[in-house]
Amino acid sequence: MIDIELLRKSPEKVRVAAKAKNHDPKIVDEFVALDDEWRKLTKAVDEKRSEQKKLSEKRDIEAGKKNKEEIKALAEKIAEIEKKREAIWRSIPNLPSDDTPVGNDESENKVIRKNGEPKKFDFEPKDHVALGEALGLIDIESAGKVTGSRFAYLKGDAVLLEFGLIQYALEILTNVKVIESIADGVKPGYHPGTFVPVVPPVMIRPEVFERMARLEPKEDRYYIPSDDLYLIGSAEHTLGPLHMDQTISEDKLPLRYVGFSTAFRREAGSYGKDVRGILRMHQFDKLEMECFTTAEDGPSEQEFLVGVQEYLMWSLELPYQVVAVCTGDMAAPDTRQMDIETWMPAQKIYRETHSADYVSDYQSRRLATRVRRKDGTSELVHMNDATALAIGRTLIAIMENYQTKDGKIEVPKVLQKYAGKTIIG
Repeated sequence: MIDIELLRKSPEKVRVAAKAKNHDPKIVDEFVALDDEWRKLTKAVDEKRSEQKKLSEKRDIEAGKKNKEEIKALAEKIAEIEKKREAIWRSIPNLPSDDTPVGNDESENKVIRKNGEPKKFDFEPKDHVALGEALGLIDIESAGKVTGSRFAYLKGDAVLLEFGLIQYALEILTNVKVIESIADGVKPGYHPGTFVPVVPPVMIRPEVFERMARLEPKEDRYYIPSDDLYLIGSAEHTLGPLHMDQTISEDKLPLRYVGFSTAFRREAGSYGKDVRGILRMHQFDKLEMECFTTAEDGPSEQEFLVGVQEYLMWSLELPYQVVAVCTGDMAAPDTRQMDIETWMPAQKIYRETHSADYVSDYQSRRLATRVRRKDGTSELVHMNDATALAIGRTLIAIMENYQTKDGKIEVPKVLQKYAGKTIIG
């Protein structure tokens, strides 16, 4: 949620931001109206309670009884309004940063920089499905019989590549020298702390999912009614609440976590889109980064996370571009979103493989995660989440970019020690 004082003092600013994010700006007016009524009723209750003390002193039993009934009625009305106000307050999106491009959809995202040139093949490159099936790496047909569409079996060397990617990324994210170098690239002397590896739960309670501001759209979530639990769509969903209802000492920040999990998405809004292969699956594996910082370090932490993402892609020698996501394409909790898109030779386009979301204090306000400053004061932490590696999409990029004319796949140098070979096939 955004700061309530901002809503009260600058509602027009919030209206403009909501509209830029393709949300109905009327929700701001609805909140302001309910908040005004809530404040009037709260003031009335306070006055009634003050009056109750005077009536008690006068021992005016009848007037006191009537006053108590009026207080009770007002309290019930306040509770009703609070519930409505809270629901609307939670639905108001975070304000985009000043440097976020204004646009309606992904077509208005802006490429900031590129690294590496798309490889020029002297043959027509195959897509990852053709390569994977021919080499026994991907079995979509069997998965379809067992589970249905948008599932696949990864087999053989594809599995070695997956776990090689995971091990490699964890080695980088826990390497003091590498992380210090990336942090120094953001600004000299920036926090060099490494990441704590985590295997988080893949199920989450609805109320915690709601506090993370990631429950919606519900139709894209897998829900287990018998246990009242949702399956997560990213490790971020259970990494973010790790310090829910806690106050962290400033000297412990930034806190950096990297979580590995299987993720589950119904892909409800993507009917007929990317149905071939393993690009858009109901079940997939990811390494996700989650960071907690002070307010002043929030933007720099996002730059640092993008730096980590770029290091991984650069070392895998995959052509990519960094993209500033526009207002209309970013998620409600985000104040600033950066994506990395990687070149996919078979499609001859760049496709999103990474996101880096700076959510400021939008989530921490709901999660009640605070920092205790050195001077004793307390304030909300700022939070960032970012993809380290989306395994399926990274495998696609490796398979298609490293394919050979005879249908084999070269293994990126940094993964060869994990795969135990230099070429697949």
